Amino acid sequence: MKSVAEKPLPENIQGVLFDLDGTLIDSAPDLYGALLLQCKEEGVAEPAYEPVREVVSRGSREILRRGFPTRDEAGIRALVPRYLQLYEAVMAQQTRPFDGIVELLALLEAQGLAWGIVTNKNGFLTDELVRRLGWAGRARAVVSGDTLAVKKPDPAPVLLACEQAGLDPARCIFVGDDPRDVLAGAAAGLYTVAVSWGYLDGGNPWQWGADAVLEHPSQLAELLQRKALA
Repeated sequence: MKSVAEKPLPENIQGVLFDLDGTLIDSAPDLYGALLLQCKEEGVAEPAYEPVREVVSRGSREILRRGFPTRDEAGIRALVPRYLQLYEAVMAQQTRPFDGIVELLALLEAQGLAWGIVTNKNGFLTDELVRRLGWAGRARAVVSGDTLAVKKPDPAPVLLACEQAGLDPARCIFVGDDPRDVLAGAAAGLYTVAVSWGYLDGGNPWQWGADAVLEHPSQLAELLQRKALA
C-alpha cells in the first residue's frame, strides 16, 4: 500500500469526521439491489453492477439513470420517491463497513477522539442506516444532505458537524472518497484525507489536493497512533 501525506497532522487532534457512503461503508450492493427491484417493477432490463457502483456517490438520480437511460430528467425525478422507498426497505441488508473501519473507529474512541458523519444522503435514510449499523450512540455528530439548505462541497455541513461534536475545525480531520469532501473540508479549515477504497466517481484521489491520500483505514490509524506517541 502507498500513502501520501503532504502535510503533517494537526497538533492536539480532537476528532475525525467522515463521509458515509464510500468512506465508512460500502452501501453500493443495497443501492444496486433497490435499483434492480425498481427495474423489475418497471419491466426494464437490469443494468450491470459496476457502472452503478461507480456513481452511487452522486445520489439517487444518477443511479436511476444507469437503470433507465432512456428516461428524460422529468422521468428520472418521477422515479426517485419509489426508489427511496425500495432502498429504505433493503438498506443495511448487504451494507457493511469497509475493511478496517470498525478497528479505526474503536481506536478513535480508545484515544478519546470524537468522530462524526457528514453525508449528502437524505436525513431519514442516514439516521436509520446509522441506527442499523449500531453507530447511533457512538457518532458525536451526524449531518445529512438535507440538514441545511446547502450540502458538500459547501463547508457549512462540515462546520455544523464540528459544532455538534464540540470540535475546533483546525484540530479536526475530514475523510472522504469524493472531491466534494476535500473541497468542503478544506474550506472549513480541516485537515483533509482522500481515500482510494471508495467509489471515487471515476476520479483519481491523488489529484484532488487533499492533505493526505490513503489506501486503507489502517493507515489513518497508524498516523494517529504515531501522532499520539510523538
